[in-house]
Amino acid sequence: MTKITPQPGIMDIALYQGGQSHVAGVEHVIKLSSNENPFGPSPKAIEAVRDSAATLHRYPNTDHASLRAAIGARHGLDPAQIICGVGSDEVLQFIAQAYAGPGDEVIYTEHGFSMYPIIARMAGAAPVMVAERDRKVDVDAILAAVTSQTRIVFVTNPGNPTSTMISNDELDRLAQGLPDTCLMVLDGAYAEFVDDFDGGASLVDAYENVIMTRTFSKVYGLGGMRVGWGYAHQSIIDVLNRVRQPFNLSLTALAAAEAAISDIEFLTFCQSENARLRVWLAEELDKIGVPSDPSCTNFILARFGDRAEAEACDDYLKTQGLIVRRVAGYNLPNALRITVGDEEACRRVVSAITAFKEGAA
Repeated sequence: MTKITPQPGIMDIALYQGGQSHVAGVEHVIKLSSNENPFGPSPKAIEAVRDSAATLHRYPNTDHASLRAAIGARHGLDPAQIICGVGSDEVLQFIAQAYAGPGDEVIYTEHGFSMYPIIARMAGAAPVMVAERDRKVDVDAILAAVTSQTRIVFVTNPGNPTSTMISNDELDRLAQGLPDTCLMVLDGAYAEFVDDFDGGASLVDAYENVIMTRTFSKVYGLGGMRVGWGYAHQSIIDVLNRVRQPFNLSLTALAAAEAAISDIEFLTFCQSENARLRVWLAEELDKIGVPSDPSCTNFILARFGDRAEAEACDDYLKTQGLIVRRVAGYNLPNALRITVGDEEACRRVVSAITAFKEGAA
């Protein structure tokens, strides 16, 4: 009898682990493990979700034209060069599915988003990890790792879980150095937390082999809706749309995202509060011997003396109803990724880590 087996590479995939949400025996926890917006979604997005309920028996449109137009208007981009997906993760999956396969290589960096090697293996390609330098993407290391088999280079900018970023000049140098047979993918899930940053749109305009992705899950507070998008040359978008399922986004998700991107007042409030509180949180933790790099995101990467101290602190924070994220799986065993919450959450984090450092644990 023939044994049914999965495609090569599938069983090499380690299952993705999301941020923890609950602590056994502890009530009223504050979740700071998934970089969610502590202020939730825009009130306009909530209203749009409610309004959509009356038409849930209808299929959504297949071209996402209204949302693409809203994204284009917000960022000054051609809507025809935009594709929407179930989170930016799905757009990344489209890219690997369309442009990589058996015998090909996909480069990602040492502390890059853990979905990259998973996505590469889903397509049957070989993931290739490249070292970072001081928790920052190293352009020279990436270029040195490129071979004739390299088809995709994934760069998270700003980085997750590092919170650091590299300049447009460095990204331009990377784009110039890549062969035209290789796609450079700029994952800008946290781009909205950086002032005067286009997420890589100008590089897309300059190079035919560059694609930028963004998400509504972070600053827009729509993680539960799962909406993301990508921007690239028309030739790439035409390819990606051929592997996209026609009804990949629900009517409700489309309505929520379009309403969210139009609410500039709420967006500005979330960006301002995050910028204020991430500086305060980092400075207060630095005072008690827990440093972090300047953050370009809605989280900080708090560094401890060693892995044992980081894990002991995480255990103590859980007893205090605070859930943060261990990042040993990202080759950062001595660190904890802490989402910037609202002011109460940030003060509780500082108080709890101070108590831990003073021996409360």
